[in-house]
Amino acid sequence: MAIKLKLNFWQIWNMNVGFFGIQYSFGLQQSAVNPIYDFLGASPDEIPLLNLAGPVTGLLIQPLIGAMSDRTWHPRWGRRKPYFFVGALLCSICLLLFPYSSSLWMAAGLLWILDAGNNTAMEPYRAFIADKLDEEQQPIGFQMQSFFTGLGQTLANLSLFIFPMIFIGKTGSLPTWVYASFFLGAVCSIGSIWWSMKTTSEIPPTPEELAVLKSHKGGLFEPLVEIFSAIGDMPRVMWQLALVYLFQWYALFCYWQNSSKSIALSVWQATPQSNPAAYEQAVSWTGLVNGWYNVVTFLTAFLLVGFAKRFSPKAVHAFCLLLAALGFLAFPHIENKNVLFFAITGFGIGWASMMGIPYLMVVHEIPKERYGVYMGIINMMIVIPMIIQNVTFGYILKHFLHNDARLAITFAGVLLMCSVLCTLLIKSKPTVLKDN
Repeated sequence: MAIKLKLNFWQIWNMNVGFFGIQYSFGLQQSAVNPIYDFLGASPDEIPLLNLAGPVTGLLIQPLIGAMSDRTWHPRWGRRKPYFFVGALLCSICLLLFPYSSSLWMAAGLLWILDAGNNTAMEPYRAFIADKLDEEQQPIGFQMQSFFTGLGQTLANLSLFIFPMIFIGKTGSLPTWVYASFFLGAVCSIGSIWWSMKTTSEIPPTPEELAVLKSHKGGLFEPLVEIFSAIGDMPRVMWQLALVYLFQWYALFCYWQNSSKSIALSVWQATPQSNPAAYEQAVSWTGLVNGWYNVVTFLTAFLLVGFAKRFSPKAVHAFCLLLAALGFLAFPHIENKNVLFFAITGFGIGWASMMGIPYLMVVHEIPKERYGVYMGIINMMIVIPMIIQNVTFGYILKHFLHNDARLAITFAGVLLMCSVLCTLLIKSKPTVLKDN
């Protein structure tokens, strides 16, 4: 087995810098793409379908690319680097082109390619950390990824607030600040990946490991067979978690798609059509609000682990979901833009829990030899509710919620309350969390 040398803090920092660019791009997808659809004339009920790219590419590409990178080795390019370099390059090209979108369908098409690039980079990058670090150093490696995740998404959202004050006016059919935010994202995406590739080498496989890589004959269908087999053997607690995720992730997409329009209505009494200038102000303020919840997330994430040790992961996750639900229920009724930060703080705490605590509820019931495939299945449990939301919510918004973004946020709060109840119903083996 290849020897993993101990790395110092800055070596671990350098190998994770690339995650900053990936998450900056994801932050723009969450907060800037939907306003671009609005500027290009999309009706509210069209937005969910236009966002279908993210979950579909996540469902199809991440498991496939992850499996392919497991079986790759090139003496010069390595195992994981070719995949996250190609993914970052795709992201940068799409981010450069996105502001030039002249129609809804051009923007939607670029989003598909952008999300394919992000997903191509994501799974091999996580595996890159596991490859390089031993068990003792893996926690700090993944914590560093969490740090760069929060930093990248925070700065992406802050760019939506700061750049409109610097880059004033319109270029083509979009505000000039859109170009600045996306061009910076393009530089961050490829630049940060390049930095990690240049400063961090991959560990070459031993002759025995290389022989195993060459012996695989199953092709692309072998991981698919393993996924279906693992689903058939899935522990009951994972089925229960799937129900929590159904409500949880459906709710989150409702928020991300409608937060800017909800703020525009509640604070500025404007829509993209009735007052475009006021809507631009709402988009900028939404970037600041969403940046704040990401700050709350990386400030509270490690605290939640301590609470999970003292109480239980189930209780902590249910409480954090409750805070997020109450924040969503209050959000559309707030007319003072500064008070929005108090409401979204609940979601920031909930988001911190969503990123890690559910894994503590299931990991002790997953066989270690199938840990990887079950992590992939949990990712499927995340993206399938997103696909359902993209396909169904446009109809719900138009026919039941009157295309009112404020009612969409309220609906998200109700769904999170349902996820709280489903979390409390989870029955799993007692979890023993040891202090380090």
